[in-house]
Amino acid sequence: MITAAPDAGTDEAVFGAVHLGYLVVESQKMQEWHRFGADAIGLHVDELDDQTLRFRLDDHECRFLIRRGPSEDLMAIGWHVDDHETFDEILRRVSDRGVPVVEGTSEEAALRGVERLWRFPGPKGIAQEVFTTARSTAKPLRMLTSGYVTGAAGMGHVAITSRNPASIHRYYGTVFDSRLSDFIDENINGLTLKIRFLRVNERHHSIAVAGLQYLPVDPIRTRAQHVNIQVADLDDMLAAYQRVRDLGFRVAWTVGQHTNDRELSFYCVTPSGFELEVGWNPIVVTPELEAAWQPTTYQGISIWGHDTVHMTDNLAQVREAIRNLRRPETTVPALSTPIGIHQ
Repeated sequence: MITAAPDAGTDEAVFGAVHLGYLVVESQKMQEWHRFGADAIGLHVDELDDQTLRFRLDDHECRFLIRRGPSEDLMAIGWHVDDHETFDEILRRVSDRGVPVVEGTSEEAALRGVERLWRFPGPKGIAQEVFTTARSTAKPLRMLTSGYVTGAAGMGHVAITSRNPASIHRYYGTVFDSRLSDFIDENINGLTLKIRFLRVNERHHSIAVAGLQYLPVDPIRTRAQHVNIQVADLDDMLAAYQRVRDLGFRVAWTVGQHTNDRELSFYCVTPSGFELEVGWNPIVVTPELEAAWQPTTYQGISIWGHDTVHMTDNLAQVREAIRNLRRPETTVPALSTPIGIHQ
């Protein structure tokens, strides 16, 4: 097992001061994304031009940025940092290890709804962007959902698959003082997955990393396996599930409840191919729970439900894994071997 001391060495603690702020997606399927976001999931959509969509969940100007491009994938994760001291500490950790940090342009910041941002490389080629000030708007939300849970927990989580999940665990330990919430062992279509769940604040996990046990291959095409958002009301989740089905978008996993964070959710396939999990009421790791938290290994992803729909067959998964062997997995070695990590 991997553990990390949140105050390793002389570093100032970062844990608790970082929150998932926005996601950047590149796609050619702008009309499908508009219909998926607005009509199926029930998000507020702003169509800036024929190259750019933004989705809102709350008073932030941007929670999802969809930009026209060929990748059909998650390109960047934006992390909201509470204060300038923590922000400086994160950039120091990155730059002191020789990893380049680049300031985003004013246009990039405006599109993401933030004042300024800085970017550095992340696992799987997903850029990590950090900012301290998000732009808010008083314009009313036009959406089918009553509300989303964001705030101190951030806007949700990101799950990725990897040939070397331990290195990604170490990466987020180095940069954000992530803590291990728990593990899940799951068998999917004959493949054994070991999933690590990492928290950087009170949300049970902001990053989940899955790897095929004893087999260093990646069975999916996209950088992200899924991204998650959390609705405020159970009826919102169930209504979104019905709309997704009625409008002909693919459901990947039916409504069910997870073993570890107890979240009720369903998974559907976005126009870019990775999945979106719409969830409700997961465990919050309060200060009282945090003080006594011990990582646990759970057998299976779900207590009930989450039945697979249109699951890719074993042969197709093997073919995809073989194709991925020819494509090297982007890593950031300098940020994956921090002081204070023990394996």
